[in-house]
Amino acid sequence: MSVEITTLPSGLRIVTDRMDQLETASIGVWIAAGSRHEHANEQGLSHLLEHMAFKGTRRRSARDIAEEIETAGGDLNAATSVEQTAYYAHVLAADSGLALDILADILTESTFDAKELEREKGVILQEISAAEDTPDDLVFDLFNATAYPDQPIGRAILGTPDGVSSFKRETIGAYLDTHYRSQATVIGAAGAVEHARIADETEKRFGSLPANQADAPQPAKYKGGDTRVKRRLEQAHIVVGFEGLGYDHPDHYAMHIFANAVGGGMSSRLFQEVREKRGLAYSIYAFHWGFSDSGLFGFYAGTGKKDVVNLMPVALDCLAEATQNLTEAELHRAKAQMKVSLLAALESPGARSEQMARQLLAFDRVLPRAEIIEKIDSIGIDDVRRVGAAALRSAPTVSAIGPISKVLSPDRVAERLGSV
Repeated sequence: MSVEITTLPSGLRIVTDRMDQLETASIGVWIAAGSRHEHANEQGLSHLLEHMAFKGTRRRSARDIAEEIETAGGDLNAATSVEQTAYYAHVLAADSGLALDILADILTESTFDAKELEREKGVILQEISAAEDTPDDLVFDLFNATAYPDQPIGRAILGTPDGVSSFKRETIGAYLDTHYRSQATVIGAAGAVEHARIADETEKRFGSLPANQADAPQPAKYKGGDTRVKRRLEQAHIVVGFEGLGYDHPDHYAMHIFANAVGGGMSSRLFQEVREKRGLAYSIYAFHWGFSDSGLFGFYAGTGKKDVVNLMPVALDCLAEATQNLTEAELHRAKAQMKVSLLAALESPGARSEQMARQLLAFDRVLPRAEIIEKIDSIGIDDVRRVGAAALRSAPTVSAIGPISKVLSPDRVAERLGSV
């Protein structure tokens, strides 16, 4: 890897990776501020701010921003997650300065025009409605809120209709001043980039970011529980989960491997047993999400009303049995999946810049590929079984939407897993 890192006096960090075979560059700004950094009366504000960044600055109108980047053949986008917000561009190598100029402009010179704000709030209200109409998305919002009740980390990223409608221009500005700070910001670039040029341009354009860092978010406290919404749907959408591990936990990779082994592909136990052998679901998979201080492990399934009663016991038995008899072949496949995911990120400038920036924010360094692979390879089958069993002994979280009368309660889930 040709990773270079510069830390400016303000604390803002620039990380680049030159990929000599490419002629384009991916450049982005990652800020350690997401939905879990919001107070109760700010829910959805991180996401609204991401939208408003593209709606005009002191130098550019919303149309100017779109036309300038697209005239150069580039594209500009953003994303809000639980712990971070990202703004990024993909351009030809010669236009990296333009990309940085636009990114700096929208992050430090946005005007938050009142008319644009009202229009964009309307757009987000439609986005919330669309999520409400998409049960396989909504069920995960319910799952997060149930796993972390009454906590910022469990709140929906999009916010609520009442909350979004109430936000004022001053509210956005105050949140921006509090959280968009140089020590919580990383500029990441990969592809046809020159580190010195990116560092120089960044220092010129992002000098107005406040230097001190915002307070840490409220610590996560996993609780578990049960939330279900009865709807007239053809399928029941079900998520069953448990407490996982934060990304700085020594068993974080082992937990990922367990999730991949039991439900990470068509050869996994859940897919083979639930779908291929018994035909109880069209879609079923396991997941593990690591946050800075907590994590969630579980599985999602979409199934017909008549199959709910059989699907849940079969899926839970698959998880429990894996903690006892997961095989070396399954371990090998799960590790291979993780390695391919890692290497694929190294082949894409967009994914590479994101990976580096997120690692700097999480670990204060970029993890060498060889180090990650060595950690994955060092994990034995006993480690994977152990972390899987520990997760299944935590309080279950159940969320479901649709015809859910036969969905097992958390107590019944725990009872089914009692021998783990």
